[in-house]
Amino acid sequence: MPKGLDNRARRRFKGNILLPQAGYGTNAKTRDLLPNGFYKARVSNVKELEALLMQNRKFAAEIAGSVGTKLRKDIVKRANELNIKVLNAGARLRATEAE
Repeated sequence: MPKGLDNRARRRFKGNILLPQAGYGTNAKTRDLLPNGFYKARVSNVKELEALLMQNRKFAAEIAGSVGTKLRKDIVKRANELNIKVLNAGARLRATEAE
């Protein structure tokens, strides 16, 4: 056996996964497009959110995971004022509202 061909997928055995090749890519027009028709834009503060003001029909904000509860509430409030969709608007807010 030639050197480096000890992998079943590389040897193209029947029933194994296919290796990535040219032609397996996603259509460029729909790449990174979410099922709801928006593209994601990660946001860490209110200033970054306001950059999406003119693109609010194309991009939806996603609040970064490192953002705390207090700042999340401010971002969600400002996003509602600017009519920007926030994908994870309820994250970290439900548990604290009940307390």
